[in-house]
Amino acid sequence: MGYPKPLLRLGDRTFVEAIVTAMLEVLPRVIVVIGAHADRVRPAIPSDSRISVVFNPNFERGQLSSIQAGLGALRDPDVAGALIHLSDHPMVLPATFRALLDEQARSSRPIVVARYHGRRGHPVFFARALFKELLDAPEDRGARVVVDADPERVAYASVDDPGVVLDLDTPEDLERAGLARPPEPLAAGDAARHNDR
Repeated sequence: MGYPKPLLRLGDRTFVEAIVTAMLEVLPRVIVVIGAHADRVRPAIPSDSRISVVFNPNFERGQLSSIQAGLGALRDPDVAGALIHLSDHPMVLPATFRALLDEQARSSRPIVVARYHGRRGHPVFFARALFKELLDAPEDRGARVVVDADPERVAYASVDDPGVVLDLDTPEDLERAGLARPPEPLAAGDAARHNDR
């Protein structure tokens, strides 16, 4: 993208603000994991006692390392699970987060995946019983290896929300979604140093 994805704009809000606002309509607490461009992203995270910010020093290792950093911050033994979402899927509706929790309660499956018109997307719910598997998962395969390990553990929440499959990775993706391109390119040195996740 050439620009920190959490700071891209969805209307008058940043991606990170839009996502945490939607999640907090449903969840009691949100952990935001930052890595690349942390000094720029941190000030954009809304100030709310329900939001915790965790820095992932291993962000260059990929998405799984951020999931692991977030899980490491879940020390409360009463936490039943984690609903994991990505910064490049900012258009997911609050009703979708609710649908995943409702499907988990209905099915009792330890994994619930959002699905739109038969396509798997994000967010994904993982029960606490699977946290160790996520922490031990191989970096090159990520959380998908846990999801794909046993189809019997997985339920799907089919939602009328194209945001679950709208992955915004490039300026062209933004344009196709009707959003503005990144406002400014990063300096060449910044872009080389950071693999924005």
